[in-house]
Amino acid sequence: MYVVVDIGGTKTRFAGAKNLDAFVAPQIVATAQDYRAGLETLREAAAKASEGASIDAIVIGVPGVLSRDKRVLVHAPNLPQWNGAAIAADVEAMLGARVILENDAALVGLGEATAGAGKGSAILAYVTISTGVNGARIVDGAIDRATYGFEIGEQYLDGVAQTFEELVSGHAIGARFGVLPRELGKDHPIWEELARIVALALHNTIAYWSPDRIVMGGAMMDEIGIQIDRIEAHLRALPRKNPALPDIVHASLGDYGGLWGGMARLRRRI
Repeated sequence: MYVVVDIGGTKTRFAGAKNLDAFVAPQIVATAQDYRAGLETLREAAAKASEGASIDAIVIGVPGVLSRDKRVLVHAPNLPQWNGAAIAADVEAMLGARVILENDAALVGLGEATAGAGKGSAILAYVTISTGVNGARIVDGAIDRATYGFEIGEQYLDGVAQTFEELVSGHAIGARFGVLPRELGKDHPIWEELARIVALALHNTIAYWSPDRIVMGGAMMDEIGIQIDRIEAHLRALPRKNPALPDIVHASLGDYGGLWGGMARLRRRI
């Protein structure tokens, strides 16, 4: 039996899999802010997902920067009490199963590349704009190599001393207007402003990563949110050396992109 887990800042998704083709009965629970309580949540989740069977391996997506050996969660902006947690070793000791740790955005990107909107793409850029901002480069169905992972929300844009994440994330827009972003309505001028900023970031992504497709995910890319056609319009207006823009599409796996990515990661490892 295998277990796949996607830990977010507020929600944790998990499922079991008897083979590496698909997971079954995915569930969502609240993410504990306290790390020790989070380990207990993981233990309970693994027990439910495995239905009492022996666990051969578990893949865990975590929301933050990992150590070079992908064993420790070095920095988790939305889970500060998890900073420095030796998750891989702790879960292995607790469950007696091999643990594969990945950044959560990278795992979702892998899911979209292998089972979602990026399927068939040789070089995929996945970008998520939600409470925070991040992304990953997926090459030939695998998360591309990186020393400390990808943190595309950290790039600076447009001559201001704010990062991409600080300009467009749900947290930033909520703080700016004092309401949830979706409460602004689809006709609010902020969405056009954000589309222009996202276009600048994607221009950089295209220049650095040269993808053949970009998959956009996250709550800020919903119907009430940043529109892909407006991003494309701003992108076309920017000078570039690349002869053509890559396809830009919405993510298609919803809440379970990280679980599909976990399955793909297991297939590659096993």
